[in-house]
Amino acid sequence: MSAPAEPDGQPDPLAGDPRLPVLFGEGWPAVERFHAMLREDGVLRGLVGPREVARLWERHLVNSAAAVAFLPERGRIVDVGSGAGLPGVVVAAMRPDAEVILLEPMERRTDWLTEVVDRVGLSNVRVLRGRAEDVGALDADAVTARAVAALEKLYGWTLPLLRIGGRLVALKGGRAQTEVDTAAVVGRRLGGGEAEVQVAPTLPGLEPTTVVVVEKVGPGEDAGVSRGTESKARQSRRSSKGQRR
Repeated sequence: MSAPAEPDGQPDPLAGDPRLPVLFGEGWPAVERFHAMLREDGVLRGLVGPREVARLWERHLVNSAAAVAFLPERGRIVDVGSGAGLPGVVVAAMRPDAEVILLEPMERRTDWLTEVVDRVGLSNVRVLRGRAEDVGALDADAVTARAVAALEKLYGWTLPLLRIGGRLVALKGGRAQTEVDTAAVVGRRLGGGEAEVQVAPTLPGLEPTTVVVVEKVGPGEDAGVSRGTESKARQSRRSSKGQRR
């Protein structure tokens, strides 16, 4: 029996695969409902491209599950730039004893995330609208990020959100090691330890996921200046320039 066709007319090769409930474990019912929401409304709401609908399992949901092995079972996990909810919603479903914060600056996406949390039934999730650089310290035990930015930028947005001993878990592609090398100085300045590039297997026959893991080992050189103070200082400088003109 062939896989059912998705809205773009292409079959989903993993639809009905009996390995999926095993992979997602106790989070399977929530992830299955999340998949249905993405399939039905993801393209219409600008969350996924039309060609991605038939690859939601392989390219997005299974890929997101690969990050979970590197995350704590309890504590606070922040998903930066959560967007459609990847990997944050999957993480929340598979880590039910953790507090998961879905951090996203765009209102239409936070509206979507709030709907997902309600309809999927995730009681351990909080949706927070804002930019990572503006929300202040969250003392997170872990921060996740997927398709947000290169590590050189990502470090500045994520490491300040972590407590010392917490870790950044970033889902990356084939250029992960190059990004790690390029961002090494920035990472150390912000209190990050040595980055590790990990290959996380998903399902047999599928490409493994590359994950970059960085532990926060110190406060970083910028710890003494609050992010709010920095923002006000920038505004003050812009105002002064305008007056001089």
